[in-house]
Amino acid sequence: MLRRTMITSALVATAAICVGPAWAQGVKLPETLTMTAYDTGTSGFNIAVAVGKVLKENYKSDLRVLPAGNDVARLAPLKNGRAQASAMGIGGYFASEGLFEFAVPGWGPQPLRLMLSAASCNGITLNVAKDTGVKEFKDLKGKRIGIVVGSPALNQNAYAILAFGGLTKNDVKLVEFSSFGAMWKGMINNEIDAAVASTITGTVKELETSPRGVVMPQTPASDKAGWARLQKIGPYFFPHKVTCGAGGLSKSNSLELPTYPYPIFMAYAAEKTDLIYSITKAMIDGYAQYKDAAPGADGLDVKLQILSWVLPYHEGAVKALKEAGVWTAEAQKHNDMLIKRQDVLGKAWAEFNKANPPADKAAFATAWMAARKAALEKAGMDPVL
Repeated sequence: MLRRTMITSALVATAAICVGPAWAQGVKLPETLTMTAYDTGTSGFNIAVAVGKVLKENYKSDLRVLPAGNDVARLAPLKNGRAQASAMGIGGYFASEGLFEFAVPGWGPQPLRLMLSAASCNGITLNVAKDTGVKEFKDLKGKRIGIVVGSPALNQNAYAILAFGGLTKNDVKLVEFSSFGAMWKGMINNEIDAAVASTITGTVKELETSPRGVVMPQTPASDKAGWARLQKIGPYFFPHKVTCGAGGLSKSNSLELPTYPYPIFMAYAAEKTDLIYSITKAMIDGYAQYKDAAPGADGLDVKLQILSWVLPYHEGAVKALKEAGVWTAEAQKHNDMLIKRQDVLGKAWAEFNKANPPADKAAFATAWMAARKAALEKAGMDPVL
């Protein structure tokens, strides 16, 4: 089972630099930063805004948070130099691996690096409308499942959780939407029966208070076969005792649900080390100021970071984590392995594109997946997908 980890986002400096308070000497932030996130109202967006408020208060650095409806839209501004970081979901992992919507010309494997990520009391699961009568995930057979065009993270999550119930996408009716927000409006309007979201996302609470209601079928860790099916599709998931979110979740009313860190603050490897360090240190030092400002923000506690997961940390973040006393030799070894994996994927992508790949989109993706698998296996690494 893969372990959780936090990520960090690197930010490019503009001309003017502001030095933080005495308690955070060494932190230097630009006057303006730009970050992408999920749609307005999501827990990821709200957490990014909460962090931005602290950056403004402590360092006079304005963080502009841009909502985007899918993973490609969230990463494109970073790739094009119009944003410096993103509060991503698991789409960052798919981008790093060159999978799904990133298995196309112009994208491929992306050298992304972590800053910090939030692993809190919430779960990330297929939330089901209560009026469907569904009790277990296997009961979703024949039901309408929401998916988002250009968002492999949301879609793959849905397929992985369906697999826990022994179902594939061929066993359900897939309904496409243009964005996460549009999908959840579809839930409220009875256009679909289930959709992926964090239990603390405002739209899930909205569904709970609507005439439809909400139910969250459990994925108990004791169901080894179910978890083997789930992790074959979503290796980044892990079982979690969820104690917060819609449905009256609390420490005395918990559910066993899947989860992974979210949001995952990340940036490209090429972002400057001193800026990544400054952002990470500012988030670590300012934790007490924003941890209660948005649901799930408490998961950014540096002591909660699990450092061996599926994405590597930026060297600037590593410096900050070392200073915080949480970085270990084991974490460094794992990080080096993940960076090597990204190098293998990057070289495989370059060689693949030099070999005149197919022009047809589907044929291109199929050929790339074969080349990707061959390169990883040659390097002694698990292709996973």
